[in-house]
Amino acid sequence: MRRATVLLVLGCLVLAGCGSSVERRAVDGLVDSWTGGPFYELPNPVAAGAPGAVVRTERLGSAPDGATAWRVLYHSRDVNDADLLTSGVVVAPSGPAPAGGRTVVSWAHPTTGTAPRCAPSVGADPFDLMEGLSDLLAAGYVVAAADYPGMGAAGPPSYLIGVTTGNAVLDAARAARTIPEAGASQRLLLWGHSQGGHAALFAGQLAATYAPELTLAGVAVAAPATDLGDLLTADIVDVSGVTIGSYAFQAYATAYNAPLDTILTPDGVTATPKMAALCLLGQNAQLHDIAGPLVGRYLAADPTRTQPWAGLLAANTPGAARLPVPLYVAQGEADTLVRPQVTAAFVAKECSLGTRVTSVTLPGVDHGGIAFDALPTVVPWLKNAEAGTVSASTC
Repeated sequence: MRRATVLLVLGCLVLAGCGSSVERRAVDGLVDSWTGGPFYELPNPVAAGAPGAVVRTERLGSAPDGATAWRVLYHSRDVNDADLLTSGVVVAPSGPAPAGGRTVVSWAHPTTGTAPRCAPSVGADPFDLMEGLSDLLAAGYVVAAADYPGMGAAGPPSYLIGVTTGNAVLDAARAARTIPEAGASQRLLLWGHSQGGHAALFAGQLAATYAPELTLAGVAVAAPATDLGDLLTADIVDVSGVTIGSYAFQAYATAYNAPLDTILTPDGVTATPKMAALCLLGQNAQLHDIAGPLVGRYLAADPTRTQPWAGLLAANTPGAARLPVPLYVAQGEADTLVRPQVTAAFVAKECSLGTRVTSVTLPGVDHGGIAFDALPTVVPWLKNAEAGTVSASTC
């Protein structure tokens, strides 16, 4: 009944003259959002499938002009090598692909939460968080955007679990290749921001062994979450740090069976699953209501010095080995969430490992703005990486 009412109302809006591109996408986005619930329902039982194998796709009417988009539900593997289903979006330029197909850019989104309803693909505009989407489509790329496991399709949370999210980013590219209209080739580039930078870095580390049929040419990240211990120590002193900490602690407790009461106060243990159930976008006030009183009284012990947490933070910190492809790193100097000094230390480490790094720092740019502000250099860099003509390392 609700679906029929929604469609009737939206039909009236269309008939009333919603003819512009913005109006068309707004109406279609509401339809996509309000009628998409069944798409995320998991089969029972879930049949086994190879990583990247698609269970179902659904065309999205709200795709940008000149593009075609689909929701996808596909198989992936978590840090424990368990088969799981996860969701995402694939966007491709409309029309026939060129000879040889289109290169895939697997986009990894910044933090939106960890619960199923926090997934970007669930919203009325799943394209809004794809920083650089219009530029990437204009450049002829297919964009694959993983929600990350536990978001969209139900499952255990995966926040800052490098292997789980990195696999999902690679498997989104595999899923894109199964959609004939997308025209996706085996060529791959990775692009991510914040939490997504962390996922993209792990995807870059894992690609050669986990997805050897894909030809990775480059990894680009903006304000990536790198040294998790240093970031936690710097950020836990405010509301944002407590919120993000709750997402990571709940995910690690679930994936690794790590006891929360070894590092959190009793109030912190009680509050953590409540915060982890809320989305960063749309439920920020509720998150702050819970996190605010916990500032200064959330941790009972230092996770960077308490096992198993210290080992888990280290295992989920990217940069354990040299990246075999060029790496682009953008950082805003006014970023108070991913601190510039932490990113600078990561760049220095990658340089010492022999990774070919292009490091860009932008004065006055904060955490939210860095991916957008870096786009004038990111997209040409991706093209150069694809062509094998990245300029000399800034190391």
